Amino acid sequence: MMASRALSHVAKRAFSTTICMQAHGRAVARMDYSLPQYIDRKDEPLSTIDFVGHLSGEQKSLKEKEKSSWVSLSSEEKLKLYRIRFQQSYAEMGKSSNELKTVIGGVLFMVGCAGLIFLWQKMFVYGPVPPTLDDEWKAKQTKRMLDMRINPILGISSKWDYEKKEWK
Repeated sequence: MMASRALSHVAKRAFSTTICMQAHGRAVARMDYSLPQYIDRKDEPLSTIDFVGHLSGEQKSLKEKEKSSWVSLSSEEKLKLYRIRFQQSYAEMGKSSNELKTVIGGVLFMVGCAGLIFLWQKMFVYGPVPPTLDDEWKAKQTKRMLDMRINPILGISSKWDYEKKEWK
């Protein structure tokens, strides 16, 4: 009995992953990537295929009217014919979007968050500045190194004139 349940579970799983026709109760749209796709591009505004692939009855009748004189077409019908062929006009393609504002806002938000984290760390995580970073301490340490004649050939003591008591 256990084997039949496991086998039925494996068969269901294999069947559901290979078919993959529905996702969460909705039909999944399949695209045939071997066919050319419609893309609006400013550098190549005349697409090789129409924007609308499957025409409705009204659109088919408009296509038939298109073959006759264009004087008989109204401006709305001309616009509908244009929208069958193209999704956007050249002016609409060049229209700016608010994406730059969104990106700049996101970057500034992240910089603000990083600044708050830095301030929090400075106040609560890091301790006080060690006394070894004070100018007095550095001067005493340098004097001690010179007195001990540390690294006299190429180091700090080689740059100190011991007779004049000044830097060379």
